[in-house]
Amino acid sequence: MKKYIILILIFLFPINVLAYSSHIIPSGQTLGIEIQNKGILVIGFYKVENRFNRGSLKVGDAIIKVANTEVNTIDELVSAIEDNVDDNKVNLTIKRGNKVYEVSFELIFVDNTYKTGLYVKDNITGIGTLTYIDPETKIYGALGHEIIESNSGELIEVKSGKIFKSSITKIDRSSIGTAGTKNAKFYSNTIYGSVLKNTNKGIYGIYTSDISNYQTLEVGMPETLKTGVATIYTVLTGEDIKEYEIYIDKIDKNNNIKNIHFRITSEELINAAGGIVQGMSGSPIIQDNKIYGAVTHVILDNPTSGYGLFITTMLKEGES
Repeated sequence: MKKYIILILIFLFPINVLAYSSHIIPSGQTLGIEIQNKGILVIGFYKVENRFNRGSLKVGDAIIKVANTEVNTIDELVSAIEDNVDDNKVNLTIKRGNKVYEVSFELIFVDNTYKTGLYVKDNITGIGTLTYIDPETKIYGALGHEIIESNSGELIEVKSGKIFKSSITKIDRSSIGTAGTKNAKFYSNTIYGSVLKNTNKGIYGIYTSDISNYQTLEVGMPETLKTGVATIYTVLTGEDIKEYEIYIDKIDKNNNIKNIHFRITSEELINAAGGIVQGMSGSPIIQDNKIYGAVTHVILDNPTSGYGLFITTMLKEGES
């Protein structure tokens, strides 16, 4: 009897499905955030022997190598310079924007020590608000906008980072022309998760703390969001997350970031904070028991008004 081998070909076609969950955990929790930059960021220059020693470096450059040695901390930078200096010069590899350069940088020898004349920074610490946690993947999103280095205005490129416990101690109120800020006490040993990326749509990573007792809300699609009453979750005192009323004036589906224009209508929030303050970015926006977005910007001419980003945009960014 002849045996026939039948080959069954299965054609797999891509199916467009959402990688994120349809129900996620809304937060509003204040986070301590620490990010170690890829490389050492140049944030300024100081005078050595009565002159500035800039060479070809600029504020915002990231020093990623000294000779052939990678550097990610200031201690590593100092040690590598000491090991590789030759005739008062050292070869540096720097990243400026999206381009990488090699430069010869002159050092100044003063009091038996090589001086660079550079102010540098290897990490950033601050506070922000946790927007959501995906209960299936444990991916979280926070802030809804990028973290930049304040002196250079450059986006911080993440080498590593963590989010951790913090407690609000004081609110400096916003006023016309000035954004207020949340002040917090850090508990950096109580770690909630990692920071994996920093983008213009927020910071993202993996949430590692316990979420078993957290409640979820349905993800709201942009087309079902309405102008009118909504709420935000945020912290004004300690670690107490509370809900405050806002009014959505305008919805812009074509803007990449400023999708939701709103004004704060909660008298409690206005009295306590004067409106939106720094550190409130990432506060989730809720309407009809669905999470639709996150607070991202304050309007300085009227700090009771601001913008928010669609939650679906953040979820896609977190998954990418």
